Amino acid sequence: MVLDWYTITLAQLQDLWAGAVAFVPQLIGALVVFVVGWIVAVIVGKVVSDVLRRVQFNQLFDREGFRKALERADLRVDPSEFIGGIFKWVLLIVFVLAAVEILGLNQLAAFLGDVLGYLPNVLVASLIFVFAVVIADIVGKFLHATVESAQMGSGHYVAAIVKWSIWIFAVIAILLQLGVAKDFLLLVLQGVVAFLVVAGGLAFGLAGKDVAGDLLREVVRKLKG
Repeated sequence: MVLDWYTITLAQLQDLWAGAVAFVPQLIGALVVFVVGWIVAVIVGKVVSDVLRRVQFNQLFDREGFRKALERADLRVDPSEFIGGIFKWVLLIVFVLAAVEILGLNQLAAFLGDVLGYLPNVLVASLIFVFAVVIADIVGKFLHATVESAQMGSGHYVAAIVKWSIWIFAVIAILLQLGVAKDFLLLVLQGVVAFLVVAGGLAFGLAGKDVAGDLLREVVRKLKG
């Protein structure tokens, strides 16, 4: 009886040791993948942040007044660092998923797979945000200069309406990309489009009132002459 107990215990310890020895290469491989992934993710995040700083993305963000609005809410956000951080964590999760699969942790791998499947939406939303900042600034400046050069006046208001239109569409596009209340957002989008059509017509009407007045006076003068 004692001998059977000893044999069973010894067999269990041998199986445990064999399993541990077999697991060591997997553990080492997972650690290597994780470390390499961490290094790559940090480098890519810094590169993205540096590129955005070089194209003066932060200055665009400041010019639109978003930084001041966030600071009033006691939020300190570096836009370039924020976008770079998103890229870093996306890559890190990719490598963590690979490491988890090496370890054979199937349930955790499935969960991370679901998270990873959603992250492209976050990346696309971030890109929409970046392009909205850049395009709103460029289009706003172009329209302001065009309206003012035509001596129509109210160029600032026209540019502001167009810039806010771009921002509103960008925010709706970001929320739709993230899957937030799609039906409600589509309804809001229809209302926003209707509002912008009316607001744009009023803005251009106000901007061109001086020109219209001059044309009308010229017509009246010619009729009298």
